[in-house]
Amino acid sequence: MTSTRVRPAAAKFRAMHESGCFVLPNPWDIGTAIYLERLGFKALATTSAGFAFSHGKSDGAVARDEMLDHIREIAEATSLPVNADFMAGYADEPEGIAANVRLCLATGVAGLSIEDNTGRTDSPLYEK
Repeated sequence: MTSTRVRPAAAKFRAMHESGCFVLPNPWDIGTAIYLERLGFKALATTSAGFAFSHGKSDGAVARDEMLDHIREIAEATSLPVNADFMAGYADEPEGIAANVRLCLATGVAGLSIEDNTGRTDSPLYEK
């Protein structure tokens, strides 16, 4: 996805945040993204759990590249700004997360969310 689509989508998404609250529904595939756009929603957010469950996987069991492909499909299926549920960034170190965030932004999303859940029972949250 080129920056010619990303920048306007990001600007629109930012403006939506500045003007107050809004509903951000979660499509789990191309069909639901198109359906939600036709219903009149102004932006969408991907759902890692919805995508994983629709493929018979548990949340957190989707590989980075598979998630990036999914996020790209949703962003390309609609003209709306899309926020990506990008799990915990698919890395443990800030440098790895930053590199993966750049890959995620290259899909055409207007923004993304990063969780602080490590997925480990001995240390469930990232400290920094």
